[in-house]
Amino acid sequence: MPSGIRIAAALGLAEYFSDNDKIVVILGDNIIERNICAAVESFRAQKEGARILLKEVSDPQRFGVPVFADEKIVRVDEKPSAPASNYAVIGIYMYDHRVFDFIKTLKPSERGELEITDVNNFYIREGKIAWDILDGWWTDAGTFDSLQYASNMVAKTGANKL
Repeated sequence: MPSGIRIAAALGLAEYFSDNDKIVVILGDNIIERNICAAVESFRAQKEGARILLKEVSDPQRFGVPVFADEKIVRVDEKPSAPASNYAVIGIYMYDHRVFDFIKTLKPSERGELEITDVNNFYIREGKIAWDILDGWWTDAGTFDSLQYASNMVAKTGANKL
């Protein structure tokens, strides 16, 4: 089963446990240097909507890529061949309770997947998405190269703390 289908399906299964409250989704292959406390606090202060985290990357075509206009995200393109920015929407998403209604309306993309990017674009079209730039390094560890990068960064970070 493609990963996009698993993400949307897994998030949909969390509806019962969310108790009609806000929810934070962190994909299991995300490895970050620091923490997301500031972004979570900002999300808690939001009355409604969504919050996504971005990180500048050298290979944005592997990810959902935000398209900016006047310092505002106007859409997210999923794995574009010609990225509009060098930022990736990393696999840490924050949504209000309406995310489950949005998921139920998703249709498979051209890639045959239910895209979490489509959920983000719902919030963007409503003007109810906020974003932060992740502090510190990040990798999704979804390829052998990025897994090796993550291992090296964790080893380097740990060595610096000795």
